[in-house]
Amino acid sequence: MIGTLVNAGAIVVGGAFGLLIKKGLPERLVSGVMKALGLFTVFIGVSGAIESQNALIVVLSLVIATLIGAVLKLDDRVVRLGDRLRGKNQSSRFSEGLTTATLLFITGAMAVTGAISEGIEGDYSLLFTKAVMDGISALLLASAFGAGVLLSAVPVLLFQGGISLLASLLAPVLTAETIVEMGAAGSILVIGVGLNLLGATKVKVFDSILAVFLPIPLLLLFSLL
Repeated sequence: MIGTLVNAGAIVVGGAFGLLIKKGLPERLVSGVMKALGLFTVFIGVSGAIESQNALIVVLSLVIATLIGAVLKLDDRVVRLGDRLRGKNQSSRFSEGLTTATLLFITGAMAVTGAISEGIEGDYSLLFTKAVMDGISALLLASAFGAGVLLSAVPVLLFQGGISLLASLLAPVLTAETIVEMGAAGSILVIGVGLNLLGATKVKVFDSILAVFLPIPLLLLFSLL
């Protein structure tokens, strides 16, 4: 889990620097930076999504995951958790920063493929690259949303660390095709995060979070038909 630990550490360090410079930035500049980050996030999401070789699997994963998430109200539950963690002395944007950063850092293709590479091959290089990107993003997000961004390091540890630890057990079903479709599904969720950052819409991305994992059972099912 070395790569995941470095990744989480980069988020904390980047977020801490973001908090330090937050007070010196005018709102107009912060807003401009967030728009730029939103555009870049959409670009990253699109780049990963077009890697898909089986659009049907990705669509089914997103639809089924969203139905499950809507019934369980996953997005609302995460927001309420963020509100409880916020406390009375934190900015009202604490929860938004926590959820936005968490989604950005765990739903991309690099999070999935990097954690799998770490777990199966012991290759940390992709997660080290992701750590640099996430650290920069955390700095920008924390300068706009505040301390909630730093807490996103915890779900990153749980999510990527869990995949890394389970990767060796799941190796027989984690084919190259499965990994690609998992990454593509996650990248589409990243597009939703980017659109939220741009203020273009308000997608409840957490409701669809299970889409990252559904390509595993769906591809197994299709192979049996």
